[in-house]
Amino acid sequence: MTLKNYHLVPDGSGKWKLEQEHAERASKVFDNKEEAVKQSVAFAKAQGDVSLKIHGQDGKIQEERTYPRSADPRRSPG
Repeated sequence: MTLKNYHLVPDGSGKWKLEQEHAERASKVFDNKEEAVKQSVAFAKAQGDVSLKIHGQDGKIQEERTYPRSADPRRSPG
């Protein structure tokens, strides 16, 4: 099974972008991080077999979530 990788990143203008890895354009654009996380999680759950990497303002990955949970390649709690 291959997971589709998505990154939720700041775009430098105060907005947040959900980008599929290696894609040329953002899948979605949001006005704030709170809404971006909420809608990106819903999007990832609907897509299935998705790794969602949530970045901070500094661009570093803060959190990684896998949907569905059973698709997580690491067998660790949390």
